[in-house]
Amino acid sequence: MTQTSNRLLDDMARLMTDAAGMARGAREEVEAFMRTQAERVLNDLDVVSREEFEAVKMMAEEARAENAALAERIAALEAAGAKPKKPQARKAGN
Repeated sequence: MTQTSNRLLDDMARLMTDAAGMARGAREEVEAFMRTQAERVLNDLDVVSREEFEAVKMMAEEARAENAALAERIAALEAAGAKPKKPQARKAGN
């Protein structure tokens, strides 16, 4: 701001600058409060974190790939005339 010799204009400019600073501070406080409340609501809803979601997603992708490989292996065995073995029931003593 340019300096003027008029004290009234200087005081008004200072008042406006202070008001803008107070408004900025109030906005930051409101944002922090809203962020805290949003986090509390998400925690109460038992929403998974992004890291947990990504870990489960990776596990699911690996399981799909393994299932596809096993399906191909079964198809190859069946084409060769071999029958896949059925798992035997375990006895109660084992």
